Amino acid sequence: MNANSVALLDESQCQGLESFLADRIYEFNSKTTGYLDGRLLAGSIRNDAGEIIAGFSGHTWGGCCEISHLWVIESMRGQGLGRRLLEAAEAEALRRGCEQVVLSTHSFQAPEFYKRLGYQEVFAIEGRPRGYSNIIYIKQLRREHEPSGI
Repeated sequence: MNANSVALLDESQCQGLESFLADRIYEFNSKTTGYLDGRLLAGSIRNDAGEIIAGFSGHTWGGCCEISHLWVIESMRGQGLGRRLLEAAEAEALRRGCEQVVLSTHSFQAPEFYKRLGYQEVFAIEGRPRGYSNIIYIKQLRREHEPSGI
């Protein structure tokens, strides 16, 4: 194979490459910043049959928690499961020394949900996907004994 040619991957190979790339980028970022505390973070809620009905995934690194995915089964939305997931993620992020949580959602997903939980919109990318926007949110975390400033 020519070292300059790009081999496009099929769907079954993409996840493996994504994991490989994430590891290499983490190695570079850690070496560059000196922050070696990166850890995955995830949690789920299961029904009585053991099926996942809600969950989140992300990571913590360098004082920041990033939530990559948060999902609640459609039939259980509006019943507080999403709030419980985020509260668990935020509590663990605090235990890990994080000062903020960063996440994104689309304009057709849950922007009002995140606003109600104290997340502040910092940026929106219009046209991602076409006709909608991708919204970036940040929530500053504080310890129980810290004043809220309100």
